[in-house]
Amino acid sequence: MLSYEKNRGRLTIRLSGELDHFVAGRVRAELDELLRDPKIKRLVFDLSAVSFLDSSAIGLIIGRYKAMARRGGSVAVLNTDPRVDRIFEMAGLYQIVEKLA
Repeated sequence: MLSYEKNRGRLTIRLSGELDHFVAGRVRAELDELLRDPKIKRLVFDLSAVSFLDSSAIGLIIGRYKAMARRGGSVAVLNTDPRVDRIFEMAGLYQIVEKLA
């Protein structure tokens, strides 16, 4: 469900499968533990292997955005498909989270 890579202040999270309310809590806990590292200033969500997401996923990303903003950091998403782009656009997520090509 979740794998990660740390590199020079950047934490890239690779999510896979369905990101819904059943798994969001577990992912949130794992992420929050990883974000205890104060050197992390950039959080990137790689969504290339996500098959489904719901409002819980949006809440998860917004919550991590707030945590990163408090420390002067930023959040981005990577490898979103058109379906996910549409959801993020409708939710206004791209106003606070950068979309990487």
